[in-house]
Amino acid sequence: MTVLSVQGLNQYYGGSHILRDLDFEVPMGQVTCLLGRNGVGKTTLLKTLMGVVPAASGSIRFGDRQLSGAPSFARAAAGLGYVPQGREIFPRLTVEENLMVGLVTRPRGTVLPERIFELFPVLAQMRHRRGGDLSGGQQQQLAIGRALAMNPRLLILDEPTEGIQPSIIKDIERVIRTLAASGEMAILLVEQYYDFAQSLADHYLLMERGEIIRRGRGESMAGDGIRQLLAV
Repeated sequence: MTVLSVQGLNQYYGGSHILRDLDFEVPMGQVTCLLGRNGVGKTTLLKTLMGVVPAASGSIRFGDRQLSGAPSFARAAAGLGYVPQGREIFPRLTVEENLMVGLVTRPRGTVLPERIFELFPVLAQMRHRRGGDLSGGQQQQLAIGRALAMNPRLLILDEPTEGIQPSIIKDIERVIRTLAASGEMAILLVEQYYDFAQSLADHYLLMERGEIIRRGRGESMAGDGIRQLLAV
């Protein structure tokens, strides 16, 4: 089942054409990896999907709902969970308070899902510590946990390995694989780290200059020469 369907999506910054007629789908229960070098439009695409910046033209469908023109809070309430590049946790709030921010789209009285602490045990251990006291890798786990508190149908991750120590990258990889295998959500993963993306991708999309120039099955990435294209 397709969770997210994007057709003819365009975006401009001033006179620059940043996103060029993008078409792709994100299926439920699978990991779709979006790859590309810096400056090709990956983060702009995610901000457009979330309504942070408005699309110039095109269609964004989430399930049976048309999201084009919907504000960001409505997209979050519909079930889009977004983990931005750089994490953007609240440093002066505790871990628990940061996680509770993710409950704003849920019915009043909803408690934090225990699954978050099962997936990221360090968050249970540091539940009452301030977010700013955590390491970069722990903050990344917190940002993912905050998005999971929303109970999303689509989890969007913008370069979750950036600046993270290898041991925590392995933990994040395990969690992403577990979430996809549960069949409860789709995952759109934006990455530059080829090995991490290749290990998780059911499907891949490769962007260059605002366009998707290659797409295929994750198992075909090596044969399709994606590593070499990222290095050019």
